[in-house]
Amino acid sequence: MPNLNTIPNWVTLSRLLAVPIIFMVLLGDDSDRSRQIATVTFLIASLTDWLDGYLARKLNQISEFGKFLDPLVDKLLVIAALLILVELEQIPAWAVFVIIAREILITAWRGAPDAKATAIVGANIWGKAKTVMQIVAIAALFLQIPYALILFWLALALTIISGLIYVIPKNQV
Repeated sequence: MPNLNTIPNWVTLSRLLAVPIIFMVLLGDDSDRSRQIATVTFLIASLTDWLDGYLARKLNQISEFGKFLDPLVDKLLVIAALLILVELEQIPAWAVFVIIAREILITAWRGAPDAKATAIVGANIWGKAKTVMQIVAIAALFLQIPYALILFWLALALTIISGLIYVIPKNQV
C-alpha cells in the first residue's frame, strides 16, 4: 500500500489540483486575466516539483512511491497544459503527440527488465533542460508572449534529444 502520509507526497499530489483550475480558467474565459491566473497557477504547481524533492530529502521521507508519483504528476501537469494549448489552437496536436509519446516510451523504457544496462539512470542534464524549457514555453504561450512558439519548438527539440540520449547506450554515443 503506497504511503500518502508524508508531506512530500502531499505536496506532489497538490500539483494535480492545478490541472482542473487551469482548465476551468482558460477554457471558460480566454482573456488576458484568465491567462495570467492560469500561468501563475501553472508556475506555482511547477515549483512544487522542487519543493517536494527538497522536503523529501530534508525530512528523510524519500519513498519508492514518491519516486514513482513525482514524475507521473509532472507529466500529467505538462500534458494537461499542452492539451489546453492545442484546444486554444496555439500549438499543433502532432507536436504534443510527439511529447506524449516520448514520455510514455521513456517511462516504459525505465521499467524494461534490461533498461539499467543501456539507459542513463535518473534525469540527466538533457531531461532537466527539457522540463525547464517545457515549463517556460507553456508559461510564455499562456501569456501569449511574442515568439513564445519558438520556445515551444525548442522544448520539442529538447524533448526529442533527451529521449534519444536516454535510450541510446552510452558506448554508442
